[in-house]
Amino acid sequence: MEGQNWLARQFEENRAHLAKVAFRMLGSTSEADDAVQEAWLRLSRSDAGVIENLTGWLTTVVARISLDMLRARKARSEDSLDSAGSSQTADSRAGDPERDAILADSIGPALLLVLDMLTPPERVAFVLHDMFGIPFDEIAPIIGRSSAASRQLASRARRRLRGTTEVSAARRSENEEVTQRRIVDAFLAAARNAEFEALLSLLHPDCMLRSDEFATLLGSPKKIEGGRKVAEFFNGAASAAVRTTVGGVAGAAWAPNGKVRVAFSFVFKDEKIVAIELVADRKRLQELGVVLLDS
Repeated sequence: MEGQNWLARQFEENRAHLAKVAFRMLGSTSEADDAVQEAWLRLSRSDAGVIENLTGWLTTVVARISLDMLRARKARSEDSLDSAGSSQTADSRAGDPERDAILADSIGPALLLVLDMLTPPERVAFVLHDMFGIPFDEIAPIIGRSSAASRQLASRARRRLRGTTEVSAARRSENEEVTQRRIVDAFLAAARNAEFEALLSLLHPDCMLRSDEFATLLGSPKKIEGGRKVAEFFNGAASAAVRTTVGGVAGAAWAPNGKVRVAFSFVFKDEKIVAIELVADRKRLQELGVVLLDS
């Protein structure tokens, strides 16, 4: 009995580590809990006295259990996409949503996405080596591959991760561009129609307007500080402004007869306009690469 109690205490000391390993393998707290519990059952039935490295032994067991679960999941998916979807939903509901969220945040959404795209051996090789530093010589017997093949599987997973991260970054950039264009369009419309409150809602409270010396010669103020004062300046104005990109960012310009005379360069923060610079210097206009979007 004392030996069993000692074994249970040793297992509890490793439980958190094993749960992390299983979750990164499976992406589900309910399945991870099942894998950890199965590892305990196997430990309790084994001759623990001959185990030299208990943490390593348990990690290997959890990895093998997780690999079997991933393969079974893949087989179900290949049998029926509908039943796979239902199974996944049931697993999600059976788990702890708050715990899932905490663990997911600790891994990162891009990595969770790519892990789901990997084959079971790729996932095991990548997780064990890249996340837990286990040598490929020890990973090889778990997935039934050579050490060199295990290394290749992890490398392939890494390439997929990089690709997914790059796509995610591109999508974020595209979404930011769409948001910024929407803000500028709303700003121009509110300014033209003298919709002060709408205009004010688009400006950061600390918004600042600056004009270069050439824009001031055309009648623009040198500097205005504060969102309300900037809104007052533009309220009922900008009727001749057209949409542009300024340095690749959503902007506007005064461009009579299609020739840019003054560019409106915007700076954004938290989906608000935090700064506006009016540029009329011809050299700077060329450097900014103002592109007219409205004819």
